[in-house]
Amino acid sequence: MNILTHWLRSYLPGLRVDDRQLAEDLTLRGIAVEGEFAASCGGALYEMDITTNRVDAMNHYGVAREAAAIYGLRLEPLALTAPLVESRPGTGFPVRIEAEDLCGRFTARVIRGVKIGASSGVIAEYFAALGQKQILAPVDVTNFAWMAMGHPTHVFDLDKVEGGIVVRRARAGERLRLLDGSEKTLTGDDLVVADEVKALALAGVMGGWDSRVTEETKNILVEAAWFDPAAIRSSSRRHGLHTDASHRFERGADFNAAPLANHLVTRLVVEQSGGEVEGPLVDVQVQAMAARTAERPAIRLELSEVRRMLGQTAGGQATVGEASEEGITEEIVARYLTALGCVLTRRGEGEYGVKLPSWRLDLEREIDLIEEVARVYGYNRFANTLPVFEGAVRELPHAGQEAAVRQTLRALGYTEAISSTFVSAEEAEAFRSAALAGGVEGAVAMGNPLSAEAGMLRPSLAPGMATMLAHNLHRDVSEARLFELGTVFAGSTVEVSERMGLALGATGPARTSASLYNPEDALFYEVKGAIEALLAKFEGAQPAASVRFDATGLPGWIEPGRGARVWFHGEQIGVFGELSAAQLQARKLRQPCVVASVDAQRLLACPLRQPVIAELSRFQAVERDFSFVFPDAVTWAAIDAALRGVAAQGPSPAREAAELRSLRPVEIFRDVRGKAVPLGSYSLLLRVVFQSMERTLAEQEIALWTEWVVAQLKGLGGVQRA
Repeated sequence: MNILTHWLRSYLPGLRVDDRQLAEDLTLRGIAVEGEFAASCGGALYEMDITTNRVDAMNHYGVAREAAAIYGLRLEPLALTAPLVESRPGTGFPVRIEAEDLCGRFTARVIRGVKIGASSGVIAEYFAALGQKQILAPVDVTNFAWMAMGHPTHVFDLDKVEGGIVVRRARAGERLRLLDGSEKTLTGDDLVVADEVKALALAGVMGGWDSRVTEETKNILVEAAWFDPAAIRSSSRRHGLHTDASHRFERGADFNAAPLANHLVTRLVVEQSGGEVEGPLVDVQVQAMAARTAERPAIRLELSEVRRMLGQTAGGQATVGEASEEGITEEIVARYLTALGCVLTRRGEGEYGVKLPSWRLDLEREIDLIEEVARVYGYNRFANTLPVFEGAVRELPHAGQEAAVRQTLRALGYTEAISSTFVSAEEAEAFRSAALAGGVEGAVAMGNPLSAEAGMLRPSLAPGMATMLAHNLHRDVSEARLFELGTVFAGSTVEVSERMGLALGATGPARTSASLYNPEDALFYEVKGAIEALLAKFEGAQPAASVRFDATGLPGWIEPGRGARVWFHGEQIGVFGELSAAQLQARKLRQPCVVASVDAQRLLACPLRQPVIAELSRFQAVERDFSFVFPDAVTWAAIDAALRGVAAQGPSPAREAAELRSLRPVEIFRDVRGKAVPLGSYSLLLRVVFQSMERTLAEQEIALWTEWVVAQLKGLGGVQRA
């Protein structure tokens, strides 16, 4: 935003520093001056960068208030000429607020007999210096008012208003032509300023075309109001409009500024266009909104806490009449906070109750007030000291487990990434999983979201992972392996449950090939292998066999038949699979993407598996291959359990498998025509290794154990192939 120092000095007649020093002092206090240029009206034009939480400083009077606090100067009131006088009697214009949860205050005043022309005087002078386009005097006055004090206002052609003003929700399908010429179809979530018949303006965003002030206008209605920030932000995003008014209302306007802004605009309209003020100012308030903003309870401030937090001050340039060696005294605290608009009431020795100014909604706690004191005093005037440290560095409870997760996945070629904590309501519904969130139902909605695409706290890391994969693919990165370890949320706005989540994502050609699966399945099995390698690092809560997979109960974001649930020691710990066609289409993706979502909270609670050193055998190992046909219902887990002697009821008593060292699938084959292998079955080539720690195995022993393996596999329903 642009600020004129000539305009600033009209509020600070006692300001003696030059424009260069003023720019430096403001920047050191967080009101950043990015550029300084000569202004046609005299003085300088500042290009300023004001952070979004400081909407109170997005105007000339707000910046002047900061300068007054810095230099200890008196701030002139906003009035520029003689006070406003009611020229014509009246009862005031009728105003009714129906949407009391969206509009907290509405002021209105009537001016009759105006003669519309171009603006002149100080308005024309300042507009020329700022490069601000002049329209008509009453419209220019409203722009002058928000640049002066930061509160948006609006003027209506009174003769086009039927009946009184009604602030209400729009009717679904109601249409409104705006000042920019566009016609919008409104929804029931939009707030409008209307008369008894029609909508006149999209509240807090833009006025309407049909009720605008033109050169033929004779009578004017001046409006200044306070609207709920979330409602204005929602309407602004919904209709693709970002205006000076919405920019300020979205960030929280001053509840008490509406009558003052109305008074200022009314007086300047009379000065610029003539006319007579009819009746008193109508000021309708919603007390519940006032309690949330202008009438917030006082905050306790203890001077001992101020000194504890701010510590020792150093020498440096002092403010006018202030010795820098004093440090932060009670007098300095009171002076700065009072200059910023706070009202201090002494409650005891070294303790105050601080009533907050209505224009500073960013102040909520004692620490905020302490920060304001430090900011105005100047951070450059504090000594450079290190904080006191006692004790020792303590490792977080699951630091070792987290390090093992990261190390394992990086070794597998995955890169750690970080996605947004927020998702849209549609993604929250599609990706939420009570089974992976400790059984907690419900996604958590944000009370004041930045946009509709970021309105919910993420219930899973999966949508963020899918978005990151899409981000890479849309930028011609055709192969990606990513993982994220972070917090997920469930519950409600009343009670939020936080858990650690883990997501893996893979897209592009598989990095390994094998005869155990079809090429189009390689990426799926690559991710499956990464999950198995990760889970192998952890001990389970139960001694029974660790990892298994099943393809039932998959969420909707996984393509049917292309995913699996992950079970770890009897508990579901994750789910993974290819993104569904709908998810790929929504993200405009043309190649498969495999995404896994793991409940890291449960995983990190497990101890890490400790490495065990085993003596290697000095005797020769013997390999034997077995070719069997199994029904699809027979899983590898069942085969592994049968041969290793780890069944559901406990260790097998079979002695024949005492020397079995390893077994692995060498080849899996299915025949879609059902000729070589019946439909619903698969052919498995299994390789088994026998080895003794004590002797070289005899042929008779190997034959006995081979028969035992065949018996075990037949017991599972397998048919040995010739």
